[in-house]
Amino acid sequence: MKDDKQTTLAATENLRFPEEIDVVFRDGERKQTVTYRQVKWTLNGRDFGLRHGENPGRPAALYKPVGGQFTLGEIDLVRTAGPTVSEPELLAPCHCPGKIGIRDIDIALSALRYTLHRPTCVIVKHNNPCGAAMANHPDQAFQLAVRANRSAAVGACATFNRPVDLPTAEAILQVPLDILVAPDFEEGVLGMLARRPDLCLMRVGKLDQLAQDIGRPHLALTSLSDGGLIAEMTVSPPALSRENYRPSSALQHKTQEVRGKRQPTPGEWEDMLFAWVIAATTASDSVVYVKDCATVGIGIGGQDRTAVAQIARDYAYHNMADRLAWERFHVPYDAVTDETMRESIWADAAELKGGLIGAGMASDGALNHPGPLEVALREGVTAVIQPGGSAYDAELIRLCNARNVVMVFTGERAFRH
Repeated sequence: MKDDKQTTLAATENLRFPEEIDVVFRDGERKQTVTYRQVKWTLNGRDFGLRHGENPGRPAALYKPVGGQFTLGEIDLVRTAGPTVSEPELLAPCHCPGKIGIRDIDIALSALRYTLHRPTCVIVKHNNPCGAAMANHPDQAFQLAVRANRSAAVGACATFNRPVDLPTAEAILQVPLDILVAPDFEEGVLGMLARRPDLCLMRVGKLDQLAQDIGRPHLALTSLSDGGLIAEMTVSPPALSRENYRPSSALQHKTQEVRGKRQPTPGEWEDMLFAWVIAATTASDSVVYVKDCATVGIGIGGQDRTAVAQIARDYAYHNMADRLAWERFHVPYDAVTDETMRESIWADAAELKGGLIGAGMASDGALNHPGPLEVALREGVTAVIQPGGSAYDAELIRLCNARNVVMVFTGERAFRH
């Protein structure tokens, strides 16, 4: 006999969300309404919405804004013209994405809109980046992003800011992704990718429009466990460049100014800025290491920033060992059974310090004590970007100066919860 929970779950499988939802904002006599319409895809002649919510058996629906407006003061918080993230085009009739897949796409696009100047691939799993890279060609960017964490790429969502061509598609077929997203697919690519009938292919255009929304306030609604709502005006972090960063400086004992000694090299600039973009789209607290415009280690969602810096370092070491195992034996490091070979691979990964020597580090929040920085400095990191503004700024700058490490401030934290 089914228990009450099983009966409830069975009943929900047949539930369907409404075609449209009107959200009404009322303030005294003033009433504003925004209309959202459910997004559906046609598979084998039938219309489907999201496959499921957070877990199977939980109905869910994706909606796009299609009319109305909501303003606070004179700020329009809901854009109804030309949705992008909320209107992906399904190209392969395999299965519809679920809630987590759509969120993965959203998070990847949130990063890619900052990197339209260069081919970039961001791989996201469970709503956090696990590998990302910029390169001269989408194929190179994809392979570097996979190499950053090959194990996590299995079953993940890979998103590009350039059309997928045949060399990139060939590389994609070597990795068991779950979702592939790009602004377009060149001739012959869809036929090649059909060899993976379980791969969900989606096209999302208008990436330039997403870039135009950087720094633009928008409405975010968060539901609570009892059905309550938090309404928030949220703004994406501004795009950083060499022109709008803050050189590291701080007052010690309220009178003595301490400044960073050197400027970043062009390569350090690229690594720091890319690390900052990935940190801003990773669950807080986050610490991200980047070398040669590819992530080396990503620390996700911790409450202790020193521990997060250590976790990102540990990922870097394991990912380097995994990379060496693939290059030598074409198997993951964890699949190497010979103990002598394992020790040799790990010794080489440790000598390389997991690829962290000369890397850039980004922290999504201010470094409120020396711990995270000391972790990075021990591994050979040479450039650090963080919001700044903590009581420890002067001490952190002195630590960097002593190691000839550059530190720059963004002046704004980039939490994502």
